[in-house]
Amino acid sequence: MDLHLSGKLALVTGSTAGIGYAIAETLAREGARVIINGRSGAGVEAALSTLKKINPATLGFAGDLADASVAEALVARHPGIEILVNNLGIFEAKPFEEIPDEDWRRFFDVNVLSGARLARLVLPAMREANFGRIIFISSESGVHIPAEMVHYGMTKAAQIAVARGIAETVAGTGITVNSVLPGPTKSRGVGDFVEQLATEQGKSGAEFEKEFFEKVRPTSLIKRFASTEEVATMVAYVASPLASATTGAALRVDGGAVKSAF
Repeated sequence: MDLHLSGKLALVTGSTAGIGYAIAETLAREGARVIINGRSGAGVEAALSTLKKINPATLGFAGDLADASVAEALVARHPGIEILVNNLGIFEAKPFEEIPDEDWRRFFDVNVLSGARLARLVLPAMREANFGRIIFISSESGVHIPAEMVHYGMTKAAQIAVARGIAETVAGTGITVNSVLPGPTKSRGVGDFVEQLATEQGKSGAEFEKEFFEKVRPTSLIKRFASTEEVATMVAYVASPLASATTGAALRVDGGAVKSAF
């Protein structure tokens, strides 16, 4: 299917690895001019060298987009962003009683405020063009708040609320705003985390995965970690002009982990 993304300017934050990279690659294959972003210049260059082979129009921007001045500089350098994918995010497991105030602020700044700020910065050009796609990469953890990382779950729930609220402000325009909720996904960060836990418990990766879906995410219907590509294909469709009737939605790519038909 032609998603009609050829030539569209897209920014995918936190896109040098994992889900972000898979989204960037999928958009690039569809012909979009993708801006790759990461904090490390070396990481951006490595991703860029690969993606330019897929689409020579791929661009790079190194910098921490949780910093307001960096976000403003990016939008000034690349005006007219048509697709914004807010993928930048951090996570960690920590008992609730041990999460200090500074961690709550840091998680909110990186996972929520950075995306809201970028949406605010790109919306004027989208309004002028009467076209735009803003997508927040949330998580099923925004619905099923994990006891082992309450602060992370809080930010994922906030992203769903922010996306719906922005969608309300652009009602009746050619701009859509949605959140996408992956479930347990074999991204680089999760893969490293799982490998570490499996090693500590003296188990193989396959044994750990089977036990994880039996005990930690028993509601999963696919009983496995999703691939980053499976998430990316959903995002690419939502970014497409073909998805013009999909807005204000929380779209699940969670393998059925959220036990609800709605």
